[in-house]
Amino acid sequence: MFLPDLIHRSQRTPQPAANRPAALHIRHGKIIGVMDFDDVPGGCPTDDAANAVLMPGAVDTHVHVAEGFETTTRAAAAGGVTTIVVMPDETGAEAGPPARQPRWSAKAGSPMRPAGGTCFVDVGFWGGIDPGNVAGIDALAADGVLGFTCDVATNIRPALPVVAKLGLPLLVHAVLPGPSERAAATARASRGWISRLVGAAPDSSKYATYLAAHPKEAENEAIAVAIDLCRTFRVRMHILHLSSSDALTPLYHARASRLPISAETCPHYLTVVAEEIPDGATAFLCDPPIRERENREYLWASLAGGLIEMVVSDHPHVSSLQVGLAATWTEAKARGYTLNQLVDWMCRAPARLARLERKGAIEVGFDADLTICNPDATADAFVERTYLRGARVYERGKPMGLPTGQLLECRSS
Repeated sequence: MFLPDLIHRSQRTPQPAANRPAALHIRHGKIIGVMDFDDVPGGCPTDDAANAVLMPGAVDTHVHVAEGFETTTRAAAAGGVTTIVVMPDETGAEAGPPARQPRWSAKAGSPMRPAGGTCFVDVGFWGGIDPGNVAGIDALAADGVLGFTCDVATNIRPALPVVAKLGLPLLVHAVLPGPSERAAATARASRGWISRLVGAAPDSSKYATYLAAHPKEAENEAIAVAIDLCRTFRVRMHILHLSSSDALTPLYHARASRLPISAETCPHYLTVVAEEIPDGATAFLCDPPIRERENREYLWASLAGGLIEMVVSDHPHVSSLQVGLAATWTEAKARGYTLNQLVDWMCRAPARLARLERKGAIEVGFDADLTICNPDATADAFVERTYLRGARVYERGKPMGLPTGQLLECRSS
């Protein structure tokens, strides 16, 4: 029997059945035992979290690296996130190694390597699908992307048989431009003829104006298209950044029909409501938009019921990597949800989506990616310490150590 080289223990460790006291035996960065709290071999280095919660590090599968890998992964570690999966940047402006600004798409190739020694957490990548270069999809898969992402507004049908054959997930940006264009035309027509004559425009600083310009139909119609494509090609499909509660019913019927489709939502859709956004507050503008209070409660109910499976940041939008876990817990606790549910939504389910078999749970054989948090603290003090493979990468109030994050790759069969 192997002896541990490190112990992490707490009186409150979320497990699938319940929270319980536990001592995690760790060897070479992996969990080799989930033992009773007092099962600590003499002389073994021990991190005792006492009554703080010892939970898996969060897995965020929807991250944009706009500020560079070092800054982004620092924020992740400070927010209790130990694994991120990066979205391709269709503008080509994604921050990356010098002279290798990557798009991670079939069109641009796959220069998917962050600069060595710059990542404080583990990093994987989604590959962007270019419908004009279907042959490039196989190359991305060979280069280790964890799956693919696309915009349902483009003609992605030629790529779907290839993706389905590879068996990797396809993440869909499910927003169509048509409904927003129709909303804009309706708004123009509703203005008086004098306003149209002098070119007066509605007050664009009002959040209500922005929300009206991004109606639920833009998501609803796109998700209907995604469901139809999933049914036709049987590709493993995942809906990104769901904000429209009206799309929940067709998603329910698709799942009831055993289609391989899932959905995520984001902390900003669960914690902020349109009625409380001040006019002119541009930091709250995102697409899909933050919607009304009633819409938010439908999202929470669907999350609790399992129709929406996970919560991810969609960083760098309103909710960032650093506050997403804490903000989601604040609202979840207010509704009577549990830490186990939080772990399901922000650790286990995203890890399953990306097929990261050693991430997102406290189980034997898993990486010792851990977060120690105070569930009774304010959001800015929620995360106390973060560990990657057992080693501390963040502790509140202390300087961070050297980055030890690794590149995560998938080798499809």
